[in-house]
Amino acid sequence: MVRTKAVAKKCCNTDEKLSLPDVAWAEDLAKLAWALAHPARVRIVRLLLSRTSCICGEIVEEMTLAQSTVSQHLKILKEAGLVQGEIDGPRVCYCIHEQTMAKLKKLVAGL
Repeated sequence: MVRTKAVAKKCCNTDEKLSLPDVAWAEDLAKLAWALAHPARVRIVRLLLSRTSCICGEIVEEMTLAQSTVSQHLKILKEAGLVQGEIDGPRVCYCIHEQTMAKLKKLVAGL
């Protein structure tokens, strides 16, 4: 494939000044993106977005993964702040952390 000057200029305009996002913005986005960087975690987030809350056992039933694997994925999502868990007797009830989800959407929109 031969690149023409018009395509190269459109794609690689060197006249524009490069402006990098600030470090904190990039770190926030990277942290949240990493938490979603596994298909199982994406599925868990989608499941939790469709409900107001969910017990870990219900998530395991939906995921067809071992309980320990689901718990590990939930731990990663919780550490990133995307999910919050509340102890309800012997169970843990999970839900999406709305403020962090809003932040993620804003960060992605800023790309």
